[in-house]
Amino acid sequence: MDPRFRGDDGGFSFFLAVPALAQAAPAAPPVDNGGALTRALGQVSGDGRSLSLSLQILILMSLLTVLPSLVLMMTSFTRIIIVLSLLRQALGLQQTPPNQVLVGLALFLSLFVMRPAIDTINAQAFDPYGKGQISIEEAVGRSAKVLHGFMSKQTRESDLKLFANLAQAPAFRTPADIPFSILLPAFVTSELKTAFQIGFMIFLPFLIIDLVVASTLMALGMMMLSPTIISMPFKLLLFVLVDGWALTMGSLAGSFAT
Repeated sequence: MDPRFRGDDGGFSFFLAVPALAQAAPAAPPVDNGGALTRALGQVSGDGRSLSLSLQILILMSLLTVLPSLVLMMTSFTRIIIVLSLLRQALGLQQTPPNQVLVGLALFLSLFVMRPAIDTINAQAFDPYGKGQISIEEAVGRSAKVLHGFMSKQTRESDLKLFANLAQAPAFRTPADIPFSILLPAFVTSELKTAFQIGFMIFLPFLIIDLVVASTLMALGMMMLSPTIISMPFKLLLFVLVDGWALTMGSLAGSFAT
């Protein structure tokens, strides 16, 4: 890891606290991570009075619409769903397995990969907060720290350098000092790159089958016959014989640094 990374969590920690805020007592103070969201929840424009509980709930419900996308982009879901989609394309299957099945597989495999991080967040943040031992701010900070560590391990050094240079950030002493504003885009970029590299390796054996079938049909003079119709059974047979689903799932789960 490059020693250039230092910063603060920024506003992204707040999104991790939205479910806990929605369940907290009305008197619990809002999280102040950057100030903007806190001022939106805690003040009105003119007289400085606090917003009513109904308006706070409305703002929180609005934030919940972007929470799933944000959480999915901070976990292993992105890499897994892209690889599974590329695998379906390599097999020549347009709608099999259907999108719902692929998303379900990606979600449950993401839960498997993220299980250590989830257990750590539950033990260090949500259980103590539920028992009243720590504040909501402390729970959010601990949760963000766990996700920060997971993302840092999966992110390429070159991608971190790219976004650090674009942000003109000063030198960071340790990986724990990387701000979310730099780490999140670097993590997503690194995940996309890794997913396409894995997809390329998956495509190669099926591409060879397509080339062999197309060359054979050309030599036999069957140019009007679509090579896809002939090659698809062979690709499915190869995939089943090598236990492709188990290999793919195992390789994906093992591709994440621990």
